[in-house]
Amino acid sequence: MEKIGVLITHQPLPYLEQELTRRGCRLFRLWEAPETSRLEFCRENSAAIRAIVGNSNFGADAATIDALPKVEIIASFSVGLDKVDLVKCKERGIRVTNTPDVLTDDVADLAIGLAISVMRRIPSADKYVRSGAWKKGDYTLTTRFSGKTVGILGLGRIGIAIAKRAEAFDCPISYYSRTEKPYPNYTYYSTPVDLASNCDVLVVACALTEETHHIVNRAVIDALGPKGVLINIGRGPHVDESELVAALVEGRLGGAGLDVFENEPHVPDELFGLDNVVLVPHVGSATIETRTAMADLVLGNLEAHFLNKPLLTPVV
Repeated sequence: MEKIGVLITHQPLPYLEQELTRRGCRLFRLWEAPETSRLEFCRENSAAIRAIVGNSNFGADAATIDALPKVEIIASFSVGLDKVDLVKCKERGIRVTNTPDVLTDDVADLAIGLAISVMRRIPSADKYVRSGAWKKGDYTLTTRFSGKTVGILGLGRIGIAIAKRAEAFDCPISYYSRTEKPYPNYTYYSTPVDLASNCDVLVVACALTEETHHIVNRAVIDALGPKGVLINIGRGPHVDESELVAALVEGRLGGAGLDVFENEPHVPDELFGLDNVVLVPHVGSATIETRTAMADLVLGNLEAHFLNKPLLTPVV
């Protein structure tokens, strides 16, 4: 990929940046440009940029794509592509790739970890020991995860991986998706409200689309109820965050484990003081092993494109 111009929209994994440089790519670091002048940065370098590397937070909208007439491929360092204007890419004939499968296990692991952390109040128990409070008396009783009914919004790769892990804890599995899946041991519900009404733990694992924006609304939250737990390892906008905060503060929802938020990296202040909420900073795929594998997929897709070979994980 000697001398090929690559626009990187975000501060990348050092390994990815090093490998692109080693291959002779010219790197254009969009994240270093002031936010108000990033389109101008694209236009100024448009003659050289033939590829874009984005991620789940910083992709390529229509304005960015229009500013780069020579772009041929967008390789996203993520599974989700809601930050990429796929319609515009199809119009322009721009290829789009993502990084599926390699992050499935880590995200599924985190979903189960968050559920157990919320229900067993692990972060609060840790603080209890560190503060010396244990010397004054035992910690409060909590709720078990084993045997609880786990409902999953979206039974794709990640949803299935979560289900299989939950089954190891003797958890009955139910789910909602656009169509019923061939899993006879899992109970299908035709609406998110029905699913929430019939589970103890609701896990958001679907793709973010116009249809799934705020799929977890007040009705779903109220259906889950004061003993229910919400886990979101999908995307922040899957959940109506203001309704979630209100339900937690008012006690209408039992707890939440959140890896993603509507306006990252900003998190509602009201959540910080709640012991029944576990917050992590969008780290679902953030292990050395998985991020390296994701980088290798990005590199592999870029190399395949510029060598006129089949893409490894084509989306468009």
